[in-house]
Amino acid sequence: MTSHTYLSELFSLDGRTAVVTGGSSGIGRAIAEALARAGANVVIVARKEAELTATVDELTAAGCRAGWVSADLGTRDGVRAAADEAAAVFGEPDILVNSAGINLRPPMSDLVDEVWDTTMAVNLEAPFLLGQRFGPGMAERGFGRIIHITSQQAHRAFVQSGAYGVSKGALEALARSQAEAWSPHGVTCNTLVPGFVMTPLNARLASDPDKVEALAARTMVGRNGLAEDFAGAAVFLAGRGSAYVTGQAIFVDGGFSVH
Repeated sequence: MTSHTYLSELFSLDGRTAVVTGGSSGIGRAIAEALARAGANVVIVARKEAELTATVDELTAAGCRAGWVSADLGTRDGVRAAADEAAAVFGEPDILVNSAGINLRPPMSDLVDEVWDTTMAVNLEAPFLLGQRFGPGMAERGFGRIIHITSQQAHRAFVQSGAYGVSKGALEALARSQAEAWSPHGVTCNTLVPGFVMTPLNARLASDPDKVEALAARTMVGRNGLAEDFAGAAVFLAGRGSAYVTGQAIFVDGGFSVH
């Protein structure tokens, strides 16, 4: 067996279809590109059409198969409509990546119902509803991969975790529940846990050079994360090589969490 054949059996996503929420920017975009370049048909779900078309045009120009769906993931009807539209592009997905998120973190004493509800709707309820829509079909077909993007705030409180940290902690619990339900049928469910990554979601922190430097110093590699740092981990979790990895929170954080 050649090395190319061996690596293809472990990591190739040829013939697979992936839906990536939040796939037009930040970590989600890097993951969407990685899955597409690994061979998957990729449907990106996000709000802004300009970012969606730019991302898909770039992937198409690179020879990938990609499509997009503009959607509001903050309402149940919006999530369900997005799921149906996404499945209509290349067919029912084998891979679901939940990267879309909202980062509203007022001080706890200022946390109002609206911020709580909005945060839970996008960060937790949308991944749940998408899992309910796609997970049973994956199980019936005998193969599926669900990947959630969580946060250090799922494990520790800092930088005003508030409702955001609660939503991400619950998302990791959701992954374990999904794994318990569907892994006996070939569907793995895991989370990737970033450190501090320079993305639009972290614009508030990124605007403070002293905090950025301090966060980099907490890592073991001496720098903050980049969106492309998630490509390899995502391709691994999406493919055949990770069939015995499920219910796990995998830290992609340069050692931030253990330093």
